[in-house]
Order: sequence, then structure tokens, then C-alpha cells
Amino acid sequence: MFTGIVHAVGRIVCTQPFVLDAGKLALGDVRIGDSICVQGCCLTVTKKAGRRLSFDVSKETLRVTAGLEHPGAVNLEKSLALGDRLGGHLVTGHVDGVGACASVAGSSYAFQVPAALARYIARKGSVTVDGVSLTVNVVRGRTFEVNLIPHTLKVTTLGRLAAGAKVNLEVDLVARYVERILGPTQ
Repeated sequence: MFTGIVHAVGRIVCTQPFVLDAGKLALGDVRIGDSICVQGCCLTVTKKAGRRLSFDVSKETLRVTAGLEHPGAVNLEKSLALGDRLGGHLVTGHVDGVGACASVAGSSYAFQVPAALARYIARKGSVTVDGVSLTVNVVRGRTFEVNLIPHTLKVTTLGRLAAGAKVNLEVDLVARYVERILGPTQ
């Protein structure tokens, strides 16, 4: 479980095997088998060597995510421990779908979501974009808008986004459970 509050920006060094440089992420308590949210995707540490972390990334994970298939900057967050602050919202690191940045206008960013996810996006609700917990300001059909403050742009990879860029999306965990509870029984 994560919060969507990015701890550091790291860099994918290679994809076969999948190795990243952890940047400024504190690694003193990171162990083999720990979960790290990498660009919104929960991955398990398989090797630790200095500032480098290795992970097994399946073909299925690569098929349903964006930004893990080539070297580059990635958002990193260590998993929650009991008693940690919950500064963002509850995030599983299970990517629900790949969306796209529709537009950038100053601090306002618009994202297009797959049709199957649009129902889970609510005004003033939470959404995770590339592992970053954000508050939705506007919803229009399959598009939602957020405002990004300078701090978020500085400490995450979101500042690199331009129209057309693919992003990993995770909808609000509570919305998924509400749908399951209120939906038809199977």
C-alpha cells in the first residue's frame, strides 16, 4: 500500500534485466522482497546493489503500463508502514489503465482516460497519475483536469508531460469497492 506521495525521482538504467538508480530515495531500510511503487506500478525488489535496485517485470506488467519499457526518469515511493502518515490517498500500485495527457495550460493538466475508467473519476476525488496522488478539479466525459503546484512539478516526473504523453492511472480504491458493493451480485 502506498500514498501517492513521491519520495524521489529515480532513473531506469536498463530494462533487461530491469534495474533502476534510486536517485535520492532512502535505501537504508529497503530489503529484498519489499514493494516499491515505480511510476505508479508496484514492483518487488529482487536485488539491491549500492544505489541500484533490480526488479522482475513481467510481459503482462509492461503490456498494461507506460514508462517502464525504456530507460528514463520514474517516480519512486516506498510502501507504507503501520503508523506512517497518509499524506495522499490509499494507493495500491495496481495500474488500472494507461491514459494520455490531453493538454497543459499553465498549472492545469488535462488527462484522457480509457472509457472503462471514466466512471471512477469524480470532481474533488482522488486519482493517481504516474504514482502521484492528485485531486480532480473538473470532469468532462473521459477527460479530467488537475492543477499541479510548483512543488509537485519539481519533485516528480509530471513536469515532463506534454499533450500525447502516456501516463499510468490508478482510480480511487474506495470507488472500486463502492461499485462492487452496490453493483449486481454474481
